[in-house]
Amino acid sequence: MKKTILSLFILLICSVGLQAQYDAMFTQYMFNEMYINPGYTGSKEAMAVNLTHRQQWLNFPGRPITTSFTLHGPLANNKMGLGLSVLNEQIGKLNRNLVYLSYAYHIKTSEKGHLSFGLMGGIHNQVNKLAELKATDVGDIQVSQNTPSILSPNFGAGIYYYTNKFYAGVSVPRMIDDTYFFDGTTGDIVKSNKLNSKKFHYYLTVGNVFEINDDLKIKPQAMVKMVASAPMQYDVNVNLLIKNKIWAGIGYRSSSDVSALIGLQITPQFLVNYSYDYALTKIQKYSQGSHEITLGYIFSYKQQKVVTPRYF
Repeated sequence: MKKTILSLFILLICSVGLQAQYDAMFTQYMFNEMYINPGYTGSKEAMAVNLTHRQQWLNFPGRPITTSFTLHGPLANNKMGLGLSVLNEQIGKLNRNLVYLSYAYHIKTSEKGHLSFGLMGGIHNQVNKLAELKATDVGDIQVSQNTPSILSPNFGAGIYYYTNKFYAGVSVPRMIDDTYFFDGTTGDIVKSNKLNSKKFHYYLTVGNVFEINDDLKIKPQAMVKMVASAPMQYDVNVNLLIKNKIWAGIGYRSSSDVSALIGLQITPQFLVNYSYDYALTKIQKYSQGSHEITLGYIFSYKQQKVVTPRYF
């Protein structure tokens, strides 16, 4: 079994791990869309900070481990937003870091509605430590050397509409295909950066809050991700907010996972969430599911409290 798992990961790293153009996955995306849509930047009434840590497929060798930090807030009387996103991800011998700055311009469309246009730009840093792998064929040039650590630029764009109880967005967060590939003639690892619309990841998100009574609110939401020449993926979730204190929810990721979420709104500004994913694929036999925890905090400006409730 160990040999089988090692073979699978060598195949994964050689065929997929060298492709930097893919996006990290989060179950709690609906509480912070900064990473997938720059139009979200500054959509809250005050500066907001979010920290998310995900351990995927616990106890599975080489499992994905992802940590994301975001900071954003409104400017110019909520007409603009500025933010920072930092992400680190480890998958087997792959380690990558992403740092982005985001800007959004907000247009007030009604008393409660805003339409936001966002741009994001930053750098990727990726290293594949292939030399640490034990290859079946001694001297295999594809796993005999680490890939170089090189910075690569990237950028994205998004549109985001929101009120205090509804949101919808469309975005392409990363447009540059930064790829490592092996030169069959020289055996060298070569890096390529190019704008490739065929590898764009398109995100569509939508959510709403239904207020049943003062003690119960229901928040359904969905996310659809589309990539050319690949099956459409989607997440659907339903969360309950009980007495404005306790979050509880369930979710489904297409042909992949079911999830459960529990959270505590410690104060109107401070949120702590935990979610657990149970894989619907054979990988569940070798892991203990995926775990994700999120800490979120919204600051007040100059003693002003956040007046409008925000549920996403």
